[in-house]
Amino acid sequence: MTRRDMLLAAAVATLWGFNFVVIDWGMAGIPPLFFVAVRFGVVALAAFIVPRPLASWKTVVGVGLFMCLGQFGLLYTSMALGLQPGIAALLLQAQVVLTIVVAALALRERPTRLQTIGVLVGTVGLGVVAFGRGGDAPALAVVLCLLAAFSWAIGNVISRKAGPVAPARRLGALSLTVWSSLVVPLPALGLSMMIEGPDAIAAGIEVFGWRPIVSTLYTAGLCTLVGYAIFNALLARNRSASVVPWVLLAPVVAMASAALLLGQVPNLWETIGGLVLVGGVFIANAPSRRRASPPPPSAGPRPLKWGTSAPHRRIPAA
Repeated sequence: MTRRDMLLAAAVATLWGFNFVVIDWGMAGIPPLFFVAVRFGVVALAAFIVPRPLASWKTVVGVGLFMCLGQFGLLYTSMALGLQPGIAALLLQAQVVLTIVVAALALRERPTRLQTIGVLVGTVGLGVVAFGRGGDAPALAVVLCLLAAFSWAIGNVISRKAGPVAPARRLGALSLTVWSSLVVPLPALGLSMMIEGPDAIAAGIEVFGWRPIVSTLYTAGLCTLVGYAIFNALLARNRSASVVPWVLLAPVVAMASAALLLGQVPNLWETIGGLVLVGGVFIANAPSRRRASPPPPSAGPRPLKWGTSAPHRRIPAA
C-alpha cells in the first residue's frame, strides 16, 4: 500500500470506530432492523445522482446482502441485546482473519509472512481486550456480532473480486456503495415486521427524534457513503491482506470514544490490548515498503478490466 492509501485506511477506521458509539446513542427505543432500514434508505437516495457501477447485478446484490444487510442487521441487533459499543467494535474485527481466510480460498490471495504475523498480533490484542471485559457480554449478542463479522468478510471478498467498478464520471467512486444499498431497505423492513413486529416499529417511529436523525446522518453519510466508498476503492487496488488489517484500529477508537462520551473508561487490559492492536496493524503493513517484488501484473486475482469473472462485454455501462 502507498502512504496515501494507509492514511485513507486509518481515516476509515476512525470513522467506523466512532460509529459504534453513535449507533448506541441514537438507537434507544428504535427497533434495530427498522433502524438499519432507515439508514440504508437514506443512503439509497444517492442513487439518483450516483451512476451505476460497472459491475454485474450479481456483484451489486452480493455486496448489498453481505456487507450491508447481513453485517449491520446482525450488528444492530447484537447491540440492541446489550452488547456495549466497545465490545461490539472488538468482536466485529474477527472479519480481519475471516476475510483473509475467505480471500485465500476464493481468490487464492496468500498473505505474506509479516502480514500473517501482523494479523496474529492484532488478534492477540483483540483477545487481551476481550479478556478484560468480554465476560459481561450476552452470549446471543456475541454470537450475532461474530456472524456480522463473517458476513462482512464475505462482502469484502465479493468487492475485491469485482475489481475497479467506478464509472469514469463524477461521483463514480460511490457507485458500488450506493447501488448495493438499494438491496437493504425493503428486506430489512420485512425482517423488522416479522421479528420485531408492527407495534415495535410504530413505537420506534413515535420516538424517532433528533438523536436518531443525527445518528442516521452520521452512519449513512460519513460511515456508509464516505467510509465504504474509500474502503471499496482500497480493496480494488490493493490486496485484501494489506487493507483489512487497518480496520483493527476501529476498536481502539470505539473504546476511546465510549470512555469520553459514555463513561466506559478502558481498564488496564483494554489499554494494553489496544496498543497491541495498533502494533499488529503496522507489522501487517510493513511489507509495503520492503517487499522485494510487488505482485507482478500476471500474478494475483486482480482483473485487468472492470467487472467480475463473467465476460466484460456483458457488463452494462452506467
